[in-house]
Amino acid sequence: MPQDKRVAAIIGVGPGLGMSLARRFGREGFRVALVSRGGARHGGYLADLAKNGVEATAHTADVTDAERLADVLAEIGDIEVAYYGPTPVQPIVPITEVDVPIARSAFDWVWPAVQVVHTVLPGMLARGTGGLIFAGGLSAVRPMPALGQLVLPTAALRNYALTLNAALTDRGIYAGALTIGGLIERGDIHAMITADPAKYGTIAGHTLNPDHVADAAWNMYQIRDRAEQVFDAF
Repeated sequence: MPQDKRVAAIIGVGPGLGMSLARRFGREGFRVALVSRGGARHGGYLADLAKNGVEATAHTADVTDAERLADVLAEIGDIEVAYYGPTPVQPIVPITEVDVPIARSAFDWVWPAVQVVHTVLPGMLARGTGGLIFAGGLSAVRPMPALGQLVLPTAALRNYALTLNAALTDRGIYAGALTIGGLIERGDIHAMITADPAKYGTIAGHTLNPDHVADAAWNMYQIRDRAEQVFDAF
């Protein structure tokens, strides 16, 4: 990817928040690098961004494959802003039944975030500018037993983001957490639930517009007056 523009890497892109962030940062003049587990939807994503005047590339990587993730980050090159927003895919185990192996496996969602930071941060520090944005869930700040073992990595990722910000803010680097409580409109989980209301019930009043969340993420990165924003539709 040519380096005449700043690059925003959207890691864990999907049709909801990931694409809203891609459009938002693209509107600010960033080139966008999309990263997701599968490439089936990349053509549509790239066409959407091109229609909106956003230069973009797409890359396929399962973030839990450390070697492949490293290859993709190298393909992308210098990254000005890295957004980390993959969704955990593990079956939920009731919190009262979580043992040590299950707890350990839950953190498979966190290690790639650390890998991303370890890879992109040296370049940011050398330039004295950059941003790291992490998406997590409301269970990081509110007890939500229904999410089982996933509450453990969610809390860890949030604290990682806030602590990174405290460590880096005087060095020109921003880190922040999007703490999301609600169904992201246009996202895959939203589509699944709305397709079967008899099974899942009504979600009225419990959804979030991804464009509004993306606007908030841009403002957090640009203004740098807070390290977290909570979106609570519950």
